[in-house]
Amino acid sequence: MKRVIAVVLALCPLTFSQTKNPVTTVVQQILPRQESNLTGAVEAMPADKFGYKPTPQQMSFGKLVVHIIESDNFLCSKIGDISEPKIPEPSETDSKEKLAGALKASFDFCKAALEKTDDSKLGDTIELHGGRQGPRALAMFALTNDWADHYSAAAMYLRLNGILPPSAQKK
Repeated sequence: MKRVIAVVLALCPLTFSQTKNPVTTVVQQILPRQESNLTGAVEAMPADKFGYKPTPQQMSFGKLVVHIIESDNFLCSKIGDISEPKIPEPSETDSKEKLAGALKASFDFCKAALEKTDDSKLGDTIELHGGRQGPRALAMFALTNDWADHYSAAAMYLRLNGILPPSAQKK
């Protein structure tokens, strides 16, 4: 068991002696890559494809972008214990430029929210979707999971339209 812990600590970019807030710090470190991938996916999708749905049961690409914006703003408001930004409600029929700007703003909001918290607050009880109660840590984990899930969906939509997603492009 000691060997396993030693290997994990050797591979981890942070150690507990390096930061008092390892969870918050790791989420802050994940954000730039996810922001780059998600905003890159929105930029890569042609404006005339924002209404594209792989199947009738799935949301359109535009609706996916709206969902990401709303998820970022909701979860980050809970993480930072601050009010959601006062913005016009995004619509899947908004222009590509408007949705791209709102997505960028949602990531800026998340950056600000993450700066307002630390790991000592992860156990605080917050209200989540549907009035459920849970620890603030759940909002952090949901946020990073959502980014991965949303990028996976966006990458699929791009590939189905013959477009290579940002993370698959040569650097």
